[in-house]
Formats: sequence, C-alpha cells, structure tokens
Amino acid sequence: MGNNITQRLKYKESVVKFSYKYGVTKAAIKFGECKRTIYRWRKRYDGSLESLKDKSRRPHHHPNEHTDEEIRMIKNYKANNKETGLVTLWVKLRRAGYTRTIQGLYNVMVKLGIYEKVPSKRKQKQCLKKHLKNLE
Repeated sequence: MGNNITQRLKYKESVVKFSYKYGVTKAAIKFGECKRTIYRWRKRYDGSLESLKDKSRRPHHHPNEHTDEEIRMIKNYKANNKETGLVTLWVKLRRAGYTRTIQGLYNVMVKLGIYEKVPSKRKQKQCLKKHLKNLE
C-alpha cells in the first residue's frame, strides 16, 4: 500500500466492498484490519471515496479557554487603561472577578493582538554575539 492519500482511500473502499460481499470477519482476516475499523468504514461509506477520508481529531474548543465575558472584560479594561502594564491590569481584573493566572491573561492578550510580545533580552544578546563573531 502506497503513501498516497487516494491509494489509502481506494484501499479502504476495497476492504469495504470485500466486507459487503464476504463479511467483515473474512475482510478483517484477509486485509489485517480490526473488525471495529471495518464496521466504522462501512458506516461512513456512501459510495464515494470522499466519505472514507479521515476526519479531523482537533477539538472544537478547549475546556479551560477564556469565556466571551472574560474576553470582553479584558478588552474593556485595556481600552480604558491604555498605558497600564500587564501586572497592574491583571490586578484590576482580579478585583473585578477575573480568576485566571497572569500567564493566561498574557497569552490571551497576545492572541487577541492587544499586547505586543516582548522580545527576549537573552535572545537579543545571543544574536548580537553571533553577529559580532561573523564580523570578525
């Protein structure tokens, strides 16, 4: 069996068709697949190769992600306190009922584009050292 996606789909289709003709047990023995897998493929198969494509396993959301209300509160506080630093903003939000950590606040603010990521001073020093070595 090749690495090509369409070859994998054609393989799945042949397993499903064989299982319809001779049964799932014989198909599992012949192709070396789990019976549960063949049943799953049969359930999804509607006659087209597209139906046998692997589905995404990515979650729709994370159970600990910020709620819309928390994001609204962060945006409002940041809009009203433009010059406020991260720590001060976090303390004000905590007093208003925000329960997340300061790292969580930082991450969500970077994600929303409200807060600029501060470049690491250590990385800047390393880049400067490399640049000076190259000049020598």
